Amino acid sequence: MKKVIVLSFVFLSVLVSCKKEIEKEVETIPDASEKVVVEEPVFDECYSGSIKKDSILMNLTIKGNEVTKGKLSYKFYEKDKNEGTLVGELRGDTLIADYTFMSEGVSSVRQVAFLKKGNTYVEGYGDVVDDNKGKVIFKDIKELKFEGKTALAKVDCKM
Repeated sequence: MKKVIVLSFVFLSVLVSCKKEIEKEVETIPDASEKVVVEEPVFDECYSGSIKKDSILMNLTIKGNEVTKGKLSYKFYEKDKNEGTLVGELRGDTLIADYTFMSEGVSSVRQVAFLKKGNTYVEGYGDVVDDNKGKVIFKDIKELKFEGKTALAKVDCKM
C-alpha cells in the first residue's frame, strides 16, 4: 500500500510540474493580433555652401523619406537675404520641398530641388510656373538640371 501511495504522489508531482511547464510555454507566445510598430529614426543633417561672396545654409530633420522640418537661408552679398522653412520629401536621391520664405518683407512659397551626391546636395534649376495658388513650382521635375553651380557640403549641425 505504501508503494501505491508513493507512486501516486510521484505521478501527481510529475503531472503537475509538466502542466506548469506547458502553461509557461503558452504564456510566452505573442498574440498574433498585436501589431508591432517600428518607429522610423529621425535625424538632423546640415549643409553649407558658398559661391563667391554668397552663402547658402540648409538644415534638415528627416524621418524616413520625409523632410518633416527644415531651414534654408540664402545670404546674397549686398542684397536682402532669403530665409525660411522647408517641408518636403526625398524621392530616391532627390529632395523636393516647398520653401516658404520672407524676402523684402513679403512671404513667398517656391518649390526647390536638391540632388544628393555623396555628402553634398546640388541645387537643381529649371523652368517654373505659378500654380495659381500663390506658389511657384517647377514646370517639369524630370527636366531639372543639377549642374553643380550651387553645391552644399555636409557640415556639423550647431546646437
